[in-house]
Formats: sequence, C-alpha cells, structure tokens
Amino acid sequence: MQEKKAKNEPYVLQVEAGKTYYWCSCGISNQQPLCDGAHQSTDCIPLEYVATKSEKIYFCGCKQSENPPLCDGTHTKL
Repeated sequence: MQEKKAKNEPYVLQVEAGKTYYWCSCGISNQQPLCDGAHQSTDCIPLEYVATKSEKIYFCGCKQSENPPLCDGTHTKL
C-alpha cells in the first residue's frame, strides 16, 4: 500500500523534552501527525521521534519529506 498524503503543509506540534512521539508514516491516522495504530492494515510503520528539548516541531504532513518525520518543504513541490 502506498503512503497517503495527510495534508499539503506541516503539522506544528509543541513537544516536550525527553518525551517520545510516533509520527504517522502512512497518512491515515486520525490523530495526525501522530500514529493512532491505523497503519496496521498497511506495510507502513510509525517513526519514533524523541524530543531533545521542549519546542515547536514541524512534522511532515505530505509524508514525502527526505528528512522524516520533520518537514523539509517537499510539499511545496507536489
């Protein structure tokens, strides 16, 4: 199954230092940009992201970033 684009812009999320987040790589999670287990019907797996500091993070929404789970601007070329 091919990845699905969740949206054509990044998701801005305030993360907490030391906390682990699981970025949805399949695009079908109802809790974008985070995984809710919906990928179990696909070959996709969520990507672990451990916050090194508390800050705003721009998680990829188009699921095509060359630097997942972070947005690299690829959505502007789709």
